[in-house]
Amino acid sequence: MIGVELLALGGGGLVALGAAEMWAHRRRLASIHTRVHVAGTRGKSSVTRLLAAGLRAAGVTCAAKTTGTLPRMILPDGREVPVYRPAGANITEQIRVVHAAREHGAEALVVECMALQPLMHWVSESKLVRATHGVITNVRADHLEIMGPTEKDVAKTLAGMIPVEGVLITGERRHLEVLRRAAEDRRTRLVAVDDDDLAAVRGVDLDRFGYLEHGENVALALKVLAELGVERDVALPGMWTAAPDPGALTEYEIDFFGRRIIFVNAFAANDPESTATIWRLALDRHPRVDRVLPVFNLRGDRPTRTRQLAREATFWHDAERVVLMGTGAYLFAREAARVGRPASRFVHADTGDLNEIFETIVELCGRSTLVIGLANIGGQGLGLARLFRNRRILTQGS
Repeated sequence: MIGVELLALGGGGLVALGAAEMWAHRRRLASIHTRVHVAGTRGKSSVTRLLAAGLRAAGVTCAAKTTGTLPRMILPDGREVPVYRPAGANITEQIRVVHAAREHGAEALVVECMALQPLMHWVSESKLVRATHGVITNVRADHLEIMGPTEKDVAKTLAGMIPVEGVLITGERRHLEVLRRAAEDRRTRLVAVDDDDLAAVRGVDLDRFGYLEHGENVALALKVLAELGVERDVALPGMWTAAPDPGALTEYEIDFFGRRIIFVNAFAANDPESTATIWRLALDRHPRVDRVLPVFNLRGDRPTRTRQLAREATFWHDAERVVLMGTGAYLFAREAARVGRPASRFVHADTGDLNEIFETIVELCGRSTLVIGLANIGGQGLGLARLFRNRRILTQGS
């Protein structure tokens, strides 16, 4: 069995694995006939979970691994176990994932790509996953300090994980030509989600999910499953049973001493375009609230993302008050001031105590308030979402 110490290795550490270990890894990969590698800016974890659930519904022994809010291995029976990371996140943990999938008799493996650097996308695919089917959900302006500087550069980076002589399925539209050229270079067939695929996902289909799932994710997952031979009438009911990622778009309503508060957990959508889309979706779902309160959870180690949201995003400008939390809060306020946003609008909830942050938020709420968590799920974002969820459980008994 490959040792845990492999997790501490960097990209060059693949050489240190040695010929015997790599040979054993290749044998395990070859025994799993269907290998799906999921990359993209938004929706990777959701699509990975939808694919695994759809394959299980079709009777395929399928294992999956997500690296979303919390890294998880999803076993063929649907149970989830945490991925142990003694030395932090490292792409070589995919070796242990393949080993575990083989131990559980997996016929199919769906793996979320965890690479950021351009070279690591290629290493992850060509050395560790060697997918039969690659999936790129979309291309957005995120992690530009690593994958940029432009959105087109992000597309080129993601193209590094396109498999050789396989199939690439994508929901991307704007930068499809970049992906097409890379796929042709690797003799890989490209399949793109089109308008008909998106229109085929109806509101009644989305209503069957136990959380707020995006139609684009469902359309892409159905396209992939069709390529894998799973019919829609089997795939879609299977996907309805998928457990959401801890950072999935969710909504909780609480009654806090007579105040109706609807909390939308959109922390995981952290590029300006995706965040603005969810903001509009939340407002469309709740048009009759008296007040809308954005809560930005901002990380000091994501300055590019913080500047984008503060200077380029305008969706939040009509909010009377804006709550800022996290280590990047003051950078956001400074950048927003440079484009004319008054400092008096911001409420800094920079305490380390989640209960105090919660109290700060509810004090700003009116009789009926839509609170939308934005920017980052890391740090205290997930904890705050859980606190609202638990208040919902205590209040409604559900």
